[in-house]
Amino acid sequence: MGRIIGIDLGTTNSLAAYWDGKRSVLIPNRFGEYLTPSVVSLSEDGAFSVGKLAKETQLTAPERCAAGFKRGMGLDKRYVLGDKDFSAEELSAMVLRSLKEDAEAFFGEAVEEAVVSVPAYFGDKARRATRKAGLLAGLKVERIVNEPSAAALCFRQLHEDAEGNLLVFDFGGGTLDVSLVDCFENVVEITAVSGDNQLGGMDFDRVLAVHFCQQHNAFFENLHPKTQQQILRAAEQAKRMLTIASKVEMKVTSEELSGEWTITRKDLIRISAPLFERMSKPVQRVLTDGKVNAKSLAGVVLVGGSCKMPVVQDYVRYLLRGTQVEAYHPDMVVAMGVGIYAGIKERHGELNDLILTDICPFSLGTNVLNRANLSQDLMSVIIPRNSPLPTSRVKYYSPAADNQTEMRIGVYQGEDLYAKNNTKLDELHITNLPPKPAGSESVELRYSYDINGILLVDAKVLSTGEERHLILGAENDSAQTRMQIEMLKKLRTDPREDEEAKLLLQRAERLYQQLADQDSRKELAGQIERFEQQLTENPVRAKKEAAVLAELLDKLEQEYFAFFQMPDEYMENFLNWYEDQQEDYDDQGWRPKS
Repeated sequence: MGRIIGIDLGTTNSLAAYWDGKRSVLIPNRFGEYLTPSVVSLSEDGAFSVGKLAKETQLTAPERCAAGFKRGMGLDKRYVLGDKDFSAEELSAMVLRSLKEDAEAFFGEAVEEAVVSVPAYFGDKARRATRKAGLLAGLKVERIVNEPSAAALCFRQLHEDAEGNLLVFDFGGGTLDVSLVDCFENVVEITAVSGDNQLGGMDFDRVLAVHFCQQHNAFFENLHPKTQQQILRAAEQAKRMLTIASKVEMKVTSEELSGEWTITRKDLIRISAPLFERMSKPVQRVLTDGKVNAKSLAGVVLVGGSCKMPVVQDYVRYLLRGTQVEAYHPDMVVAMGVGIYAGIKERHGELNDLILTDICPFSLGTNVLNRANLSQDLMSVIIPRNSPLPTSRVKYYSPAADNQTEMRIGVYQGEDLYAKNNTKLDELHITNLPPKPAGSESVELRYSYDINGILLVDAKVLSTGEERHLILGAENDSAQTRMQIEMLKKLRTDPREDEEAKLLLQRAERLYQQLADQDSRKELAGQIERFEQQLTENPVRAKKEAAVLAELLDKLEQEYFAFFQMPDEYMENFLNWYEDQQEDYDDQGWRPKS
């Protein structure tokens, strides 16, 4: 049997690690370095390069390079390299294969299996794409690990006496994950997750690049790709320099655009205000979902290379005032945690007592008829987000029309009130329903979800016993999948017209997405349905229902925000707070002068 390694497949850089019997150890690549750039290039003669060489090629032949493709995992996006195009999972497979080859050279033996980390907020399709990338790279990937979970595991190994709720703020090159983790004894329990799969350090690079162009009367999007890459590279370098200096010169010299621009940390805060605003929302959600006040946190763990930015560290301190913030090798801690997972997978005895629980990051459900608006099916949640894994939940549904003989059951993932606004994963088709009056037939619909992200959907017509099955997240014909199906089956325990109306509904839908408490969600969904129905049937009654809905929203928002105190006009306050700190900090490493 070959070695099992842990892989942190990152947007900007990727790393590999293994368990040596005592600790997690990073594996060097062919250059003797731990960080392998997640960049792929294609030469004119058809040869592929991955990592450091490919990143250098970005400047000279950007049309033959691809980077940041982790953001496209599970999407239909294609990346063009020269005269060929690739999916995100195909490009990721090349990075995984490069890490596999480096590990085999390091060990002197075959590497056949890997535990791969993904953002906690990756959906089902992105997780499936990650498994496919592993398969294409010649790796068996049974275990997918949430990045914050891996970081928490590493932190726990380093601080065995740490107890209480930790907030893991995982901010990498292309994604942001925030998780609430409860540590006690030998247990690391994930209790709430949130994130933004389209927010990372590369967005700061782009903001700097765009503003540099504005300073020189140019429009970034109109420039040649080679010039764009030069500006982005200069922006990245300026961002890195702001880690150790409070003011830097950003310089670009090219045939199309040349110039200089002096930028300070304060400038970076001001022009990146929309990015900071987006960063605050996942923090708010996990604290509210976990019903934990910021002041009660035992600490904050900063993860991801972008957390090296002093302005990011200070923004987290600002949001969670009074809470200890720790950054321990932010760009390596996930890989080290995944290395521990690899040791668990290899059944190392010293890790047998370690228990890590995870949760479902998204709600899973199906579409049901919306009698108030027949064009928009409602989302009926079966497994709520933040449910501990593994889990199995069941609900019962009936045909909506008289003498209905078939049902199409959509499988959806997401938090929106309306099914079509969530992600449709697949569909089950039930035929041969006995023709009966509406509501007199029942279909049992069970969702079973395991810690590896495998979802088993079972539908059973109660009167006839007809069954339909669907499995998502694995190769359906593999022996491993058949074993997983049997394991999952054993889990079977049940546990407008006017602007004011539109604005009220938008507010209600937004709050519905944020709420994690299912009773509150049910109450809100019912009131939304009553309000929508009266809008079309009785405008006078609709005004009364609008008042009831507004009162309910006020109540729920007061409860929702009780766990997270966000100052008004917080970005302006952050700037003021930042300026007040200047006397206490120096330019070397952003530490108190004392």
